[in-house]
Amino acid sequence: MVLAGATFAGEIPRAERRSGYDFMSRETRAMQDDDTVNPGMLAVLEGGTLWARKTGAAGRACADCHGDASAGMKGVAARYPAFDAALKRPVNLEQRINLCRVDRQRAPPLAYESRELLALTAYVGRQSRGLPIDVVVDARTQPFLENGRAAFYRRQGQLNLACSQCHDDNWGRRLAGNAIPQAHPTGYPVYRLEWQSLGSLQRRLRNCLVGIRAEGYEYGAPELVELELFLMWRARGMTMETPGVRP
Repeated sequence: MVLAGATFAGEIPRAERRSGYDFMSRETRAMQDDDTVNPGMLAVLEGGTLWARKTGAAGRACADCHGDASAGMKGVAARYPAFDAALKRPVNLEQRINLCRVDRQRAPPLAYESRELLALTAYVGRQSRGLPIDVVVDARTQPFLENGRAAFYRRQGQLNLACSQCHDDNWGRRLAGNAIPQAHPTGYPVYRLEWQSLGSLQRRLRNCLVGIRAEGYEYGAPELVELELFLMWRARGMTMETPGVRP
């Protein structure tokens, strides 16, 4: 597709793309690097337990369909958001997990940002650590990708700011004492020291919208999934780090 191979004016050249990890302090990088002190690994361990636990009216565990996650889920998180043929739109990893719960396990969906959903997402994401981001762009996903790209470059909110003004034009500079990263979603869900908890990419996007005093979206809104899709495409080829640690 034309968009899939294009580089747009103002976009960071692929050779200059850097993970948020590169902007962190030595101490924070060391925390992410060591699984014995990375606080996100607690969620990964809990996710492993949930993966093997039978639930719902079907009495089925994730492992009953997908087997050993280290094999069956390898590379999966690096390909999301992905197109869902039944819904005729992209879904992110959290939505895919809930679709499986409802359709396969006959269990109620887990709430966004709930401990259980973050744990399962972190566990699945962990299986892609070290692999390149590789979202699929085709005729089905291109319109949604274009919507996400338009949102990234659109000025909005009372501050009249676009995502690109910070993350394309001013990355590496400092804002409120912190380095501005390039906004590549390589480590989600991440443990943010600011939050003292694990959180999804959508939580971070909603935080940014609050910061520019823009109208927010509910968790799972198509607008947020489209922006996620664009951000993952923008980070194509970069390495997954889940669970990441950020300031």
